[in-house]
Amino acid sequence: MKIRRILATAVAAAVTTPVVLLSAAPAFADTKPAAQTQEQKKTVKELQLAVAKAQAALDAAVAHHNELQAAMDAFDEDHPNLVKAVEEAKKAADEAKAAKAAADQKAADAQKALDELPADATEDQKAAAEKDLADAQATAATAKTTAEAKNKDLADANDAYADARIAELRKIGVARKAVEDAKKALDEAKKALEKALAEQPGEPCKEDPNLVTSVTGPKKITAGSSGVFTIRITNKGAVELDEVGGYAEAFSVESPTAKHFRLTWSSANSPKWQPVTLDDGFSSLSALKPGKSFDIKLKVAVDAKAPVGDGVVIVGSAYVNEDGSCGGADEGAYTEFTVTKPAKPGAGTTGGNGNTTQQGGTSTTPVTTGTTGSTTGGKLAATGAGSSTMPIALTGAAAVALGAGAMVVVRRRKAGADA
Repeated sequence: MKIRRILATAVAAAVTTPVVLLSAAPAFADTKPAAQTQEQKKTVKELQLAVAKAQAALDAAVAHHNELQAAMDAFDEDHPNLVKAVEEAKKAADEAKAAKAAADQKAADAQKALDELPADATEDQKAAAEKDLADAQATAATAKTTAEAKNKDLADANDAYADARIAELRKIGVARKAVEDAKKALDEAKKALEKALAEQPGEPCKEDPNLVTSVTGPKKITAGSSGVFTIRITNKGAVELDEVGGYAEAFSVESPTAKHFRLTWSSANSPKWQPVTLDDGFSSLSALKPGKSFDIKLKVAVDAKAPVGDGVVIVGSAYVNEDGSCGGADEGAYTEFTVTKPAKPGAGTTGGNGNTTQQGGTSTTPVTTGTTGSTTGGKLAATGAGSSTMPIALTGAAAVALGAGAMVVVRRRKAGADA
């Protein structure tokens, strides 16, 4: 979105170039989303339709796959003839196998009987033994042929059963691939829609004077340590806000730069310290009822190379509701502190640290039209974002926060010139 790009450019420049910081706030105030063209609206509608069609295609693919899988699970019930054929063929093969084993044993016994005839056996006895052997061998041969035939019948029945199952499994494989392709198509359609929605100007988040922000904290922070500030976001309106959040920045007043400061935040809902980034800022992660406030802890870590002198913490806030509406505070807030030199060994220390608790601070009053040398700066124009998501709503909050920082620098420089 245009405002996000402007903000990202301004912030990147502001942390290194004082002149850009001073010119950033007016740019935010003047930034207005362009009117959405009919072509853009048409594209979004077409993409929304594409998403709907892709979802329907996925649903149909999943349903078809599930039907095939259910049929596979009930394969034996749905193919009783194949199952029966295998069972009967197996029974016949087992019987033929047993018959062959019995015939083979009978032939072996006949052979043994012939071999064991006594030397004085008569010709009739020899002839009878030879006949018994021949008959047993013939029976064994027939049993063998029968067993082989029955085994083939069983193999054929098993093949028919397996072929039918494989055919169903192949259908399931094709259906599974169709589901995967449908998921991919849906993901691509959603990404295209998200991109179009992100690029369309849309309507800005409204300015809301009922959203009030203040920040308090330590008056001194020793270089190489940190101080913890308290940001309070208050809903003075009559409507519950589904989620509130904001953006903060810290920089040196004497030489406007944020490179020596690292900001992290935490809250009762999110106790783990997290970095304050341009995209995410900080968030309540819960609703803010009318007349209630939500506190955010902001830890400002100052590196050991930070210039000694005055510093500023600047804050802007915003909200987004589940219905897509969003808004931002029309005024930012700030508080000043002094970066001091590290104390000499044995001389004690002065200033904040990682466990600093709330103390002192100024900006319980929002930034208003200021006077030279006062604790407040100029009133800031709010800048809405073009999307009803918290990161985009926070873009406006960041703009307000940077505007507050710019006004502080303007005031300080003017005070120095008049001195």
